[in-house]
Amino acid sequence: MTEGMGQDRIGREGERIADRVARVFRQDVESLRLDAGISVPELARASGVDTAYLYRILAGTGMPSDRTRARLAAALGADLSVRLYPNTGPLVRDHLQASVVELLLKELHPRYRPFTEVRVSAPSRGWIDVVLHDPLPPLAVAAEIQSELRRLEQLIRWSGEKAASLPSWSGWRSLGTPPAVSRLLIVRRTRANRAVADDFARQLRVAYPAHPDDALAALTTATMPWPGPALIWAEATAGRARFLPGR
Repeated sequence: MTEGMGQDRIGREGERIADRVARVFRQDVESLRLDAGISVPELARASGVDTAYLYRILAGTGMPSDRTRARLAAALGADLSVRLYPNTGPLVRDHLQASVVELLLKELHPRYRPFTEVRVSAPSRGWIDVVLHDPLPPLAVAAEIQSELRRLEQLIRWSGEKAASLPSWSGWRSLGTPPAVSRLLIVRRTRANRAVADDFARQLRVAYPAHPDDALAALTTATMPWPGPALIWAEATAGRARFLPGR
């Protein structure tokens, strides 16, 4: 996975968020304007926004600044808030995570067809790092790569929600018979990550009960069946990565 691919993904997701925010703002302005019983020119005069420009904003062709949005909100007697709400985790990937993805694709047995940067949209929106499709039996493994373990309970929840949203992926139908969905978490082994895993060992066993050695064997051989949700540790340094056996 190259840096350019990651930037393209962030760019697409950023455009989607910007379009949604602009659409909701337009709808809110129009709704409040109609509730107040004022015309577009009246709102323009009250807010100090050019009338023609306000028409463009409401049509979706104008891109108002935060100051313009605030003036419109003030004229309509509304508050304006810009916040970041945690969703499915950051899209920024460091080079060590990319090394682990490369390792996974290199070691993967040919029975799996890998898909990288898989976007899901319903019921949860986000990106799955790698999806591994095994047609016999039909199985799709949603793999997440983590360089650091932060907010573990949120990571477990998001991973499960994104995996459950796989049928909303645009490539789902190309898999043929709808596969069963499972999960894989690959974590870079560091002292800090091991400490987090030790502190929350019971939660991790519930979320990823399969033994990592069984999961590794299933990923790299032709005969071992997939054992179910699993966590695998990986060692990653600049330009090098390897999977580690055992828990």
